[in-house]
Amino acid sequence: MIRYKNLIIVIFVLFFNTQHSNARDNIAFINLDILIQETNLGKSFLDEIKIQNNKNINELKKKELELKNDEEQLNKIKNIISKDEYEIKLNSLREKINKFRNKKNEMVKNIQQKRDSEIEIFFSKINPIIQDYMQKNSIDILLDQKNVFIGKSTSDITDKLLIEINLRFN
Repeated sequence: MIRYKNLIIVIFVLFFNTQHSNARDNIAFINLDILIQETNLGKSFLDEIKIQNNKNINELKKKELELKNDEEQLNKIKNIISKDEYEIKLNSLREKINKFRNKKNEMVKNIQQKRDSEIEIFFSKINPIIQDYMQKNSIDILLDQKNVFIGKSTSDITDKLLIEINLRFN
């Protein structure tokens, strides 16, 4: 009898104390890479970074060519000059190479910092547009497409946001 009483209590608690989960959250996803690459705003900052990067590459190629020429010249006169003089010129060349490497690393670091700051600015500008779109279309959760394994193609709102962003930032 006690078992039945306990069983009835457990059943009563389970049926009347459970809360129904509402799986009606509207979830969508976007491709952030496409937003960056295909919006007018994203294209402008990517072009700036590309121009700066190409400028840096050209400068580094010139400097690298100079260093190779210096090395060739040093190898040509290696047997003509004294050993001490050769060591001095070799050390000088090594210093130039180290400066070149440091400058190259600095340029790469600067480009990465500029890219990161531009992406941050980009997202701060488009965030209100995305928030507004989500509110108008009753979207509760927005995911990056990279983090979605599979989903309905109708849940991809990248193209719609692309149009919205390009309209605001013409």
